[in-house]
Amino acid sequence: MRGNNVLGLIFSNIHEEQLRDLTELRTMGSVPFGGRYRMIDFPLSNMVNSGINKVGVITKSNYQSLMDHLGSGKAWDLSRKREGLYILPPFEDTRMANNRIESLASIKRFLTNSKEDLVLISDCDVICNIDYSDVVSLHLQKDADITMVCRFGPLPQKTAEPVVLTADPEGRVVDLLIGPRTDGECCYGMGMILLGRELLIRLVDDCVSRNLYSFKRDLLQRNLGSLRMYSYAFRGYAQMICSPVSYFAANMELMQPDVRAQLFNPDRPVYTKVRDDMPARYGLGSEVSNSLIADGCVIDGEVRDSVLFRGVRVGKGAVVENCVILQDARIRPGCRLKYVITDKDVLIQNDRSLLGFESYPIFISKGSVV
Repeated sequence: MRGNNVLGLIFSNIHEEQLRDLTELRTMGSVPFGGRYRMIDFPLSNMVNSGINKVGVITKSNYQSLMDHLGSGKAWDLSRKREGLYILPPFEDTRMANNRIESLASIKRFLTNSKEDLVLISDCDVICNIDYSDVVSLHLQKDADITMVCRFGPLPQKTAEPVVLTADPEGRVVDLLIGPRTDGECCYGMGMILLGRELLIRLVDDCVSRNLYSFKRDLLQRNLGSLRMYSYAFRGYAQMICSPVSYFAANMELMQPDVRAQLFNPDRPVYTKVRDDMPARYGLGSEVSNSLIADGCVIDGEVRDSVLFRGVRVGKGAVVENCVILQDARIRPGCRLKYVITDKDVLIQNDRSLLGFESYPIFISKGSVV
């Protein structure tokens, strides 16, 4: 797609405390999802598919696996002599960059040296396939200072400080609440914001000079009256990952054909790091139904309504039902697993039974032997 005049910024460590089991040793952006992807694949692919040729990934801690996954950005066509992918680790004292304002202040030189007029800021905890070209078009059409991508519906449970918007018939935001009590449906922000680059630098400098460090309260809410803020309503499939339950639910929803059709649109593909492996192998007597099985898996048992990442092995007589099994896990013969999430390299010994619930799936940490 033809490049546009937008710089992309992705926060890779955002809201990690809500998915602590999976983010203890990795960033939110490098959390595995959907059998072969990482969370950051979705915002990064959305930007590339929308013509954004320069993307900065802001990191804070535990970003080794993220760097291994992104590499030079070749998988996203961002390995270039000019522009392309930039990993932006914390440059200053590690005590800095505890919030978005400090993170943006720490990359001021990167922002100043960039030449794009607009900046698209995105979190990496929303699974969706969005065309940002429409957001840019609305932003320019309305001559907006800030355009916020939002969604109408019930507020996702356990969302950290959700932003709830009220807009007039023209789409201009007239009220912006942070973490209000809502019982029904509302218009809530999806953590994607488009604004001018010079304006962003000015707003961040203003917040830092006043010792104000809340992006939502001090940069957005405080300037609602003085800036032209507009909302862009996204109506496609989206799932905000804000708890282990929502992570489990988002993986399970991939079994629905209409969800896969919206999320993996062939016109806007989701790119990821390629790992060459053998096709999945199914042994005699194995049985698999309504499941996503990645390449490299060896199935000799029974798998139902589950997502298996690359290299998972299921032994004879084992039954895996409603589970999310991450990369290279081994389920030995005779095991019975239901509503279980296993991290990478987990070993479940022979004849073990693990039973969770849809509202409380069991989590097995990385490298554990059960």
